[in-house]
Amino acid sequence: MDMASYRRDRAEEDIKRELTAIIPRLKDPRISGMLSVVRLELAPDMSRAKVYVSAMEGLAVAKTAARGLQAAGGFIQREIASKLRLRTIPFFEFIADNSIEYSAEISKKIESVLKKDGKTDATEDE
Repeated sequence: MDMASYRRDRAEEDIKRELTAIIPRLKDPRISGMLSVVRLELAPDMSRAKVYVSAMEGLAVAKTAARGLQAAGGFIQREIASKLRLRTIPFFEFIADNSIEYSAEISKKIESVLKKDGKTDATEDE
């Protein structure tokens, strides 16, 4: 791993951590619910960052939140600039993601299969 990619990976982690702290403080009513920064992809020149956000309530809520976050982009850039010492503060592009909802659904399916298996084992013993 070269120094530039190490620096970018480090910056991605730092920005993601700061975004996670900033988002709950935003007053925009579109940014509500259990919102999470799932992934952040920083451009090689660190001028742009794609931020994938997901909501427990589903993709529609995540899309609405992404629009609210985009509107607050300037404020978010200023907050990041004040917290982190980066040469370039990236322009943020917020993208809705359904991974939290998807994960919750997979967990429910696994749980229901395990419950069914538990019931099957109990009836076989009788």
